[in-house]
Amino acid sequence: MLRRAVVLGLACASGSFAQKWDEIRVEKLAAGYVYTEGPAWSPDGYLIWSDVPANQIQRWVPGQKPGVARENTAGASGNAYDAKGNLYTCETRGRRVVRIDKKGVVELLADKWEGKRLNAPNDIVVRKDGHSYFTDPAFGNQTAARELDFYGIYHLPPKGPLEIVAKPKGRPNGVALSPNGKILYVTNSDERAVYAYDLDNKGAATRERKLISGIAGAPDGIRADEKGNLYIAATGVAIYSPEGKLVHTIEISETPRNLAFGEPDYQTLFITALSSVYRVRLDVKGAVQY
Repeated sequence: MLRRAVVLGLACASGSFAQKWDEIRVEKLAAGYVYTEGPAWSPDGYLIWSDVPANQIQRWVPGQKPGVARENTAGASGNAYDAKGNLYTCETRGRRVVRIDKKGVVELLADKWEGKRLNAPNDIVVRKDGHSYFTDPAFGNQTAARELDFYGIYHLPPKGPLEIVAKPKGRPNGVALSPNGKILYVTNSDERAVYAYDLDNKGAATRERKLISGIAGAPDGIRADEKGNLYIAATGVAIYSPEGKLVHTIEISETPRNLAFGEPDYQTLFITALSSVYRVRLDVKGAVQY
């Protein structure tokens, strides 16, 4: 199914876009799922995404039909790959973050903070040097089982214990990195905002600031392209310049939940949206972290 994307806003002071918005098309890649989340493009050339209530991770290899890649995922939501092709997954019902190697061996990375179980890890991103960051909000029924009295943004170093980045008042949700890996972006669904943090070579986060506010709809997943523009799943896919100015909004017939760049040239934006997965070809590449 192809249809024309509609321009809802255009204000790019930085001139970082050469995209002709009236020429892009939104294509439905797959459908019939319960609740899609966590798309991630593997270095080995395929797309995965979570079907959270179904406890499955789906896989799509170009030229083939999607199929189940993993079952019994404990409510897998956000996914990310590292440079070695290991898969990092946030298990919302398992209340933990795991890493799965190419042989399918599951390694526990985090399930507690100071002796208390995490709320419901939601989304994750991995930097080229192995530092990873994930959000730990709680939505719906997840709030009843909370042991922690805060929502967290966490840093997982390649070696060493789990670190806290921030304890925001609203619920953190999507997480992404700038192209050079020196800025961490986190959406806040309650505040309808995006926060930014500077990252040093050791992965430590400093200088918290609110980069974007007043997002239309509750923001969920977020990704950056190679020029530093930000793509946010909210009411449609809202695209912002690196300075936080709204550039454009891509309309989707279902509410977008998360995003990932992929395909061999990394110029396809994949969008998980409730029961379906969509893709949009762009004139810019996504920011590659592996």
